[in-house]
Amino acid sequence: MKGVVFVELIKMAEDAFGEDTVDDVLEKADLENGGAFTTVGNYPCSELVKIVVAFSEFSGLSPDVLQTKFGHWMMGFFIQHYPEFFEKKDSAFALLESVDQEIHVEVRKLYPDAELPRFDTARRGDNTLEMVYSSPRPLHAFCQGLIEACLLHFDEKGDITSTPHASDDTTTTFEVTVTG
Repeated sequence: MKGVVFVELIKMAEDAFGEDTVDDVLEKADLENGGAFTTVGNYPCSELVKIVVAFSEFSGLSPDVLQTKFGHWMMGFFIQHYPEFFEKKDSAFALLESVDQEIHVEVRKLYPDAELPRFDTARRGDNTLEMVYSSPRPLHAFCQGLIEACLLHFDEKGDITSTPHASDDTTTTFEVTVTG
């Protein structure tokens, strides 16, 4: 995974818990590199999971809740640092539908070695979008947070259900229904 994800996770934790606490938690997480990450580095997802689990143990919040919160944080990061992806989008669905065919194409130009998840989308009526997340990384709750934050960004209310695929633990289907 790209280092920027790790750097932003640590920034979110520092914002929530303070730098001293973050240093203590990272030390206890027994990370391969001791918790030193750069935005341009590449790191195994297993290290991200260790960090989330360590903060879960510290805070009492489940790893899924922390991943969801991190999804919200990263949406704010994307809005601030990549406004061009949002400029011509008039709805959450328009942005979500552009992830694989537009946003990830641009990411691959910048980072040819990036290992990106796949998002297949299909409209299921005027108010419902199905997103199928496929990735060997267990970050479905992070995706949930990104989707929630996307709705908030476009000032839309909605319901999101996630269904893991029984025969494939690398795939989750999200059904997003805009309710108002």
